[in-house]
Amino acid sequence: MGKTYDQLDDKLAEFLLAQHVFFVATAPLAADGHVNLSPKGLDSFRVLGPREVAYLDLVGSGVETIAHARENGRITILFTAFEGPPRIVRLHGRATVVDASEPGFPELAARFPPIPGARAIVRVELQRIADSCGYGVPRFRFEGERTQLVDYAERKGPAGLVEYQKKHNLTSLDGLPGVRLPPAT
Repeated sequence: MGKTYDQLDDKLAEFLLAQHVFFVATAPLAADGHVNLSPKGLDSFRVLGPREVAYLDLVGSGVETIAHARENGRITILFTAFEGPPRIVRLHGRATVVDASEPGFPELAARFPPIPGARAIVRVELQRIADSCGYGVPRFRFEGERTQLVDYAERKGPAGLVEYQKKHNLTSLDGLPGVRLPPAT
């Protein structure tokens, strides 16, 4: 039977931080807009407080989560246990985006390991915290992190990543504003 929580306690935080993958869901306000669901990994999630979490957003082909967060802030983050006892935890909240070009980024980024290709941090003020059984989720064994994203970001270098983001990350599929790049110098 599912349970809701007023805040993240140490035990819940420990469960969240132990998962190797989590999923982020967002949607635009437009009824015909694209709903987005993205898997995340690479030690990119942090608990900032009893009702606040954040994750490091990495360069990718899309920018839907950032665009939706900017438009309306609605977000759900889902964690599921693929190893150990079955459990699902959903974090519902309001997201804000701190781009890598913004003043508050370095302070927040210090909470994460340095990962090449970090383009933003998504902060979430939690409004609802709930768990459920996860009995229908299969078991999987973690073998290790994939290295392709980090390898790609290192090969591109900072200037190459900015060029990539200019081409692919300035707007969402629905034309909403995406990443904010530093002014050209």
